[in-house]
Formats: sequence, structure tokens, C-alpha cells
Amino acid sequence: MDAACTVEQDEIRRAVREVVTKRRAADGVRAAVRTPAGYDAALWGALAGRLGLSGLALPEEYGGAGCGVTELALAGEELGRTLAPSPLFATAVLAAPLLLRLGTDGQRAALLPRVASGDLTAALAVPGAALGAALGLTGDNGGAWAGGGRAGGVQATAATGSWRLYGQVDQVLDGHSAGLLLVAAHTGGFARSRTLLFLVRGEAPGLVRTRRTALDETRARARLELRDVEAELLGEGAGDDVLPALADVGERAAAVLAAEAVGAADEALARTLGHVKEREQFGRPVGSFQAVKHRLADVYVAVCAARSAAYYAAWAAGAAVPPGLEGVTPEPVAGIALACALDALRTAASEAVQLHGGIGFTWEHDAHLFFKRASGDELLFGPAHRLRAYAAERAGLFTGQADAVASARVAV
Repeated sequence: MDAACTVEQDEIRRAVREVVTKRRAADGVRAAVRTPAGYDAALWGALAGRLGLSGLALPEEYGGAGCGVTELALAGEELGRTLAPSPLFATAVLAAPLLLRLGTDGQRAALLPRVASGDLTAALAVPGAALGAALGLTGDNGGAWAGGGRAGGVQATAATGSWRLYGQVDQVLDGHSAGLLLVAAHTGGFARSRTLLFLVRGEAPGLVRTRRTALDETRARARLELRDVEAELLGEGAGDDVLPALADVGERAAAVLAAEAVGAADEALARTLGHVKEREQFGRPVGSFQAVKHRLADVYVAVCAARSAAYYAAWAAGAAVPPGLEGVTPEPVAGIALACALDALRTAASEAVQLHGGIGFTWEHDAHLFFKRASGDELLFGPAHRLRAYAAERAGLFTGQADAVASARVAV
């Protein structure tokens, strides 16, 4: 398999890097996260309007570019280098694919062109604190969060000509500023409980949105309180395809997240290399010491491995099959790629803090921003060991061993 990028993919990478480099300074990031929206509106206008990233993976009939997960991942890698906050992930990676897959013809025609143009931002709201569970990254997403008669989350009740939602969701990426919310809610009572997705306008009566304090400020999140809020059912309402759709979106989201983490890790490593070449100790650059070289070599190997895994995951999650691999059905590997990338980012950020010396521990330095991104993504979508455990379970890695143990016990 040729992992080289096409001319078009290289152009996407170059264009995104050119735009975000102009706002690369950490002061720009800190200023952006302190705005009411939590991101730089001018940067988002350039990314969505000028570059068309919000519609990059949407079909051309809805105003998109008709690209795939690989192109989104390449854009995410460049955004990860600067940790630039934007609603791109919540809108284009989480919400838009669900609108495309589950929405009716009318819903797609009304909403997707606005998403593609950047005029409408969207967010996915699922009950529970762990988004990774709902996306099928850390376990079967038909588990407790999806209902089954359990209390909590969001409950949906059919009303005359509409639906009414009541409940609370605590961790919604960009939920405080999104113009459209896709809310997962339980309906059907104990006997026939099922999970459906509903469309809620950002300013709907009865909806209270509160931006929450987060470890990683570059990923803004909100608490939603729904008090008899009017909602529109997404799709025809069968409900059987909601959980598979969420799991499919989870594969794509994990691939993009892995690429973002790789971009951030690569940038943290580059900044650390630049520092150890300039900082002198005992009359020589710190980077000339063998112990420092070994530590940074380990980070470099980890970043390279994570990049390979992220690129493969993006290809596997997309629909396009490269020439010569027709008929090959790639296994879902995005979870393990995300675990690899999160570990690489945590390692690169930790070494950045350590090797920058005393200044690396201060709030004024950029190193803590990378460390917070690694920790924040693990809290939202991981942790890494659970991503690996579920990937091993899906692959049947320990099935043979378990059968052998059971046979041995019977024999005894």
C-alpha cells in the first residue's frame, strides 16, 4: 500500500497549515478560548468559508467537497499542531455524518448545505460523561448509556406533531455555541426502550446551556439542561440504525482524533528539539548529552508509529479503496490508532515539560497546553488502555486463550 499523499491531499495540508500558522502563537490560542464562543471566529470563517473544511467530507450535492476521512484527518493533523480551538470536530466529524446517514431527504437538504458553508455549527449530545462509550470506542455502545429502562440521561416523549425532551447532558463538545444539537434520548419506556436522535435548535425554549470549566480549554464543552424542549426526530424513527451509525461515526472520529494527536505530538517534539539545541549547560547544548538524545529518539519513534497508525485508520474508516486492494475489507482499527496517538502525545508533552526545565512547568509556557490536550482527550474518549482492551476484544485476540483455559479447567 502506497501511503504517499495525493497532490490534492498535499494541497489541503498546505492550505490549512498556511491559515493556522498565522495564528500560531500561544497567546492567540489563550485569547480564543476566553471568548464566549470558545474559538476564534475569524479563524473559523477562514477554515469553513475559504477552505471549506466544514464540508470537506460531505457530498457535492449538499455543497461539500466530496472528500473522505483521510482528508479530514490531514486537516486535523495540521490543526493539532497549533491546538487551534474550532467547532470543526464537533460539526464535521461528529454531527454531519449522522445528519447525512440518518436524516430524511428534507432534513439533509435543509441542514447539510448550511453545515458545508460554515453558517451552521452542530454538536452531538449523548448521556453520560464518556463520549467514547456512545461512539463504540471503549465498549459495546448498546450498553447502559443507551437506555434499557434505566433512569437518567434524556427522556423523549411523543407529543402532538412533535417530541418533547427532558433531562441533562454533562459533556457536550461545543454545545454552548452550536446552532444545532443532535441529542440522543431514550424513549419507549422500560419494556421497549430504545435510543433515538433528535434535532434541537440552539435557542429552543426550555434549553439551558452552560459552558463548563475543562482541563483542556481548547476543547470547549457544555452542560445541557432540557426542560420540556421541543425537538424534531432525526430520520424516520425506526431506531435500529442509530447505534450502528454512532459506532461508524466513532471509527471516523477516532481516526481524525488520532491525526490531531499526532500533529500535536510532532509540534511538541519540534519545540523541544529547538529548545535543547539552544539551551546550554556546562558549556554545551543540552541536546548534546546522550541521555537527552535517547529520550527524544524514543519520542520520535513513538510519533512516527502513531502517524502510521493514524493514516491507516483514516484509510480503513473511509470508503475509498486504493488500487490493488479491491475486495479487501479493512478491520476497524481506529480505536487502537487513537490509543497509540494519545500515548505518543502524552509522552511528547511530558518530555517537553521536563526538558524545558523550570519554565516548562509554568502557565506562561506552551508545554502545558499540549499536556492538557493529551489528558483531556483521554478523559473524553479513552483512556488508552480501555481503547486497546476493546480493540483486542473485537479482534478476538484472547478468544483462543480463554477457550484453552476453560478446556483445562474441565480436564482438571
